[in-house]
Amino acid sequence: MKPMLQNQYNVSLADDLASLAGAFELRAAQFGNGAGDRDDFDALCNHVLIRDMCTDELVCTFRFLHLNSGRDIHKSYSAQFYDLENLRGYSKPLMEIGRFCIDPVTTDPNVLRAAWAFITQYVDDSGVGLLFGCSSFQGTEIAPYQEAFALLKLRYLAPKKWQPAVKAAHTVNYANEIQRKPDLRRATQELPSLLRTYLTMGGWVSDHAVVDSDLNTLHVFTGVEIDTIPESRERLLRASVA
Repeated sequence: MKPMLQNQYNVSLADDLASLAGAFELRAAQFGNGAGDRDDFDALCNHVLIRDMCTDELVCTFRFLHLNSGRDIHKSYSAQFYDLENLRGYSKPLMEIGRFCIDPVTTDPNVLRAAWAFITQYVDDSGVGLLFGCSSFQGTEIAPYQEAFALLKLRYLAPKKWQPAVKAAHTVNYANEIQRKPDLRRATQELPSLLRTYLTMGGWVSDHAVVDSDLNTLHVFTGVEIDTIPESRERLLRASVA
């Protein structure tokens, strides 16, 4: 895809290792736990860079992996942590999004809009039917996110036909463990911003969370089926590309 201009932001794909240096640095600050943040999937993925054209600073990055159909789901990063056998029968292309991070000093909501403009354009150009990935909560304890997980159980569990099964050694089966109704205001505040965006698009999540000590996160498998995105939300996404 050609670079995109969204408001004051330039959205492009990294084309060499040198251009990825800033992305790895930004990722390390969020996921590296004080160390670097690289893995074998970096060589398989495309890497998106979003720069502020006024300062030339990198303000957001994420990577994505294109899969031709669910038959290739085992090649995904998420398949390390979740049993995704139910998705093997998915017939359309899939797009796995990962390592999504925004510079913590950046508060402009147009950064996230620029990222979604790119994703929307790619989905249209490539015929993607399902967006998926691991949505992360900071830290490995569920206690600070009790309301958020109660809300996920109440409203956002995956359809049974796509539901991931347990694979990782360390998980929290919150759908069984949490038994109360959520405080909706607090739950919304506790949700990570990217996951909140997925859910407004009709997204769904696994019934358990994986404890990832390496990245110091607690994450849930997240899917968004393009055909089920609410019409009002779809109009906003289309407007961001126009």
